[in-house]
Amino acid sequence: MSREPAYRILVLGGYGNFGARIVDALASQARCHLLIAGRDAVRAGQAAARLRGAAAVVEGMGLDAHDPQFAQFLRQQRIDLVIHTAGPFQGQSYEVARACIEAGAHYVDLADGRAFVTGITALDAAARERNVLVVSGASTVPALSAAVLDRYRSRFDSIATVSIGITPGNRTPRGLSTVESVLSYCGKPFERWQRGRWQRVYGWQDQHRVFYPRLGWRWFANCDVPDLSLFPLRYGVTDSVKFHAGLELRTIQWSLWLMSWLARWRIVSNWRPAARFLRAASELLLRFGSDAGGMHVVVTGTTAGRQRRIEWLLTALAGHGPQIPCIAAIVIARKLASGRWTQHGAMPCLDLMTLDEFDDAVKGMEIGWQEKMIDA
Repeated sequence: MSREPAYRILVLGGYGNFGARIVDALASQARCHLLIAGRDAVRAGQAAARLRGAAAVVEGMGLDAHDPQFAQFLRQQRIDLVIHTAGPFQGQSYEVARACIEAGAHYVDLADGRAFVTGITALDAAARERNVLVVSGASTVPALSAAVLDRYRSRFDSIATVSIGITPGNRTPRGLSTVESVLSYCGKPFERWQRGRWQRVYGWQDQHRVFYPRLGWRWFANCDVPDLSLFPLRYGVTDSVKFHAGLELRTIQWSLWLMSWLARWRIVSNWRPAARFLRAASELLLRFGSDAGGMHVVVTGTTAGRQRRIEWLLTALAGHGPQIPCIAAIVIARKLASGRWTQHGAMPCLDLMTLDEFDDAVKGMEIGWQEKMIDA
């Protein structure tokens, strides 16, 4: 009998904050061959050596995904799937995704950049022609936030408001790309569906507090994410769709708020070039706070003529919060590797992971959620 060939997955940024977690999860798949790739060949090799003896075959390599010969490399290596974790994606082109399409490889990224994720549909015709799946935003937003809303949308005749928030623990590792992503819209204007029309708001402003039963009070402020563009039409939201993020330490949260005003007043044109310095400064405070984070989704609307409010609240303890942005990519990769996925085309990460699949993927972790429904 001939042995079935291994499913070959290339993880770009596979030794980074999120990439390493994805590799760890997929290393248990016996039929997988994982290639950990990044610009630093030494770090890639060390990451692969750490997983020696795993069920999957794991190897590391130095690789520049922006090399003009990247598509040729994918063909030569017979890559089935590329998972792109090397952000920030704000301002990136689609050259990596285009190379995957050219090579006939599936593509999944962890982007949270609003324009990047929503614009991926421009590649839909090319992806369909090559019979590949191209997915952007396989992360907390919009993948998990949409999975939550999909669970509850049938409980409403009409949805009026959607409010989403994420708050990591202060001891959560801070990847440089994550810091650059946050700073890219600090104090910058963007459009949000509010009071039934598009209105301008500013990043890291509109400070307010939210209480989490196991975390206490956390401060939140405006963030620009794909959900703000995708959800008003997808769920027929009549009033508003809002997204906020909150940091555990008030010192950092309020510093970002002050920085947002300097950007809004054009005293500072862009905070992103200061990302390395600000990341290093924030790491001086790592010993304070906790490793506990959370996420909330609050939906209001009507059903049978009555007002209804559903609150979904997730808590991640024991430092397991950083696993959450990785879960959608892991779920999709497992489906593709098992041959259970036949959908093709280019799309934001919607309808590709259910909340039940998320729950299955985080079993054994200190990640859990609760819901509350209030009818008036």
